Amino acid sequence: MRSRAAGIVATLLIWLTAIPPASASPTLLFEPDTGKILYSEDIDDIWHPASLTKLMTAYVTFEAIKEGKIHLDDKISCSLVATLQPPSKVGLNVGATLSVEQALKAVIIKSANDVTVMLAEAISGSESAFIDKMNATARRLGMTHTNFVNTNGLPDPGQLTSARDIAKIARAVVSEYPQYASYWAMPDMRIGKRRLGSHNALLKTFPGADGLKTGFTCDSGYNVVASATRDGRRLMAVVLGESSGNERAIRAASLLEYGFQNYDWKQLFNTSTIDSLPMDPNSRGVVSVRDTVTAWGCGGHKRHIAGGKHKSKNKLAASKNKSAKKSGEATGDSQAALKGSDAEGSSSSASSGSAQPEAAQATSE
Repeated sequence: MRSRAAGIVATLLIWLTAIPPASASPTLLFEPDTGKILYSEDIDDIWHPASLTKLMTAYVTFEAIKEGKIHLDDKISCSLVATLQPPSKVGLNVGATLSVEQALKAVIIKSANDVTVMLAEAISGSESAFIDKMNATARRLGMTHTNFVNTNGLPDPGQLTSARDIAKIARAVVSEYPQYASYWAMPDMRIGKRRLGSHNALLKTFPGADGLKTGFTCDSGYNVVASATRDGRRLMAVVLGESSGNERAIRAASLLEYGFQNYDWKQLFNTSTIDSLPMDPNSRGVVSVRDTVTAWGCGGHKRHIAGGKHKSKNKLAASKNKSAKKSGEATGDSQAALKGSDAEGSSSSASSGSAQPEAAQATSE
């Protein structure tokens, strides 16, 4: 009996020490099939969604296809308004066309800001009418902290959400429209001779990764809702406000690995879901993390240069080592696999002709 008790205590200690380290920004790990929460921090804090907005843009498009308002092989045209969207974008000329299927893939994989406007205009006649549909859908899904003012997540004080709300739309996307699962899992696509790549580093580095979407602006930091499936079990991690694409990927990988390694133990005590967990009465209003973001034009990168290039690198490396020690070997492995993926959106916009990284332009990726 003592031996059995000691074994249980030892197992519990291992489980407790495997809990991911606390983050300074919202994080959520959940099971989309049931909505069960496996880990959460500050999930009701208000946040700028950046390109996680495109989860809703895609969802409303899927609805339009289901209702017969538009079809995958329909051609949609690029308007002047669409061409004026800043990167990330495909960079079509006025009057150029894409099929609806190509457009969806460009929005999901490339995070194309111009193409979200094309879809909105084709489905609703105008971007503003489509945004009304997005907000009505958010209310229907119970996304109580969410408000959209554009279709792509470009910087705007009124573009708001929370980690819990992002989980709700991500869950709806995969459960209601599984026929489009391959779109979210594609690391790249081609339009003509041009290759458009995904910003989701986990698709190529994390075992079982199968989507979904990243997002970045200076004020929001680096965001992601990441999905992975192992042995028939699917988990999703929402990570908001990381300082770099690399840190975002490491954090998401750590959460997912923790979930897969500790799922059975966690479920013994778990009754909380993204719908049933009470709202946090102390949740924070929207904040900007631009001073911590290591991207050109956001403030944080300039501060690091002023302090010395090598000092910045050493500080980042020390932070990663500390995180890896806290979250165990799984995070360390993820960190090694993801090393070097910090430069996000490094290919320039086709329409700008600039060699400057897209992330540096402080727009939604």
